[in-house]
Amino acid sequence: MLTRLIRALLIIFLTLAVPVLLVLISTRLLINDSYLSIEYHKADFPPDAYGFTLDDRLMYAPYALHYMLNDADIQYLGDLKFPDGKPFYNERELQHMADVKRVTQAAYNVVFPVLLLLFAGAIVMLLSSADRRVTLRQGLFGGGLLTIALIALLAIGVLVNWDTFFTQFHELFFSNGSWQFYYSDSLIRLYPVRFWQDAALTIGGLTIGGALILMAGSWLWARRVR
Repeated sequence: MLTRLIRALLIIFLTLAVPVLLVLISTRLLINDSYLSIEYHKADFPPDAYGFTLDDRLMYAPYALHYMLNDADIQYLGDLKFPDGKPFYNERELQHMADVKRVTQAAYNVVFPVLLLLFAGAIVMLLSSADRRVTLRQGLFGGGLLTIALIALLAIGVLVNWDTFFTQFHELFFSNGSWQFYYSDSLIRLYPVRFWQDAALTIGGLTIGGALILMAGSWLWARRVR
């Protein structure tokens, strides 16, 4: 038997862990060349005012995604050149991408595996008896519910005031002003505002989908054991 305190702590942990894990999983699903291709091939995706063609975007954009996940240093992007030999990214862009890599790798090499291990451990422990399985179902259902509530709030922020949402998100993870660029910079030309709006909504949709699956599974599981 679990004490009331331990039961409450486990429910709180599961409830809080679910949104983090679902967001990280949903975000990781988008960090790939296929998602870039889907975005760029949309009929209403904005063209580059400075001359990048679809083929240019498809050729250059994957480098930034690969850099976020590989073990290379910033020269992986620093060595990238335009056909005329000019650097593809300026120093400000390179510094930002180095910051992005630190945040990304901390999320997926530290936070995600540690949290997933603890989450899996809690599940294994709670599967050991009928009484504990009640706690597990409550935690998973609560996590799904919290996830939907948080994503709904974020969606309102995205739809009502994208600029504020985008600014606050970057200021949370990056030093002030280090993520701001000119429209003529390569990062903005490859990843315009529309790209980030679509990505945010897609991540939100995938996360809500995962939350609904958890909630439905927990509810059906509870019904079966009654």
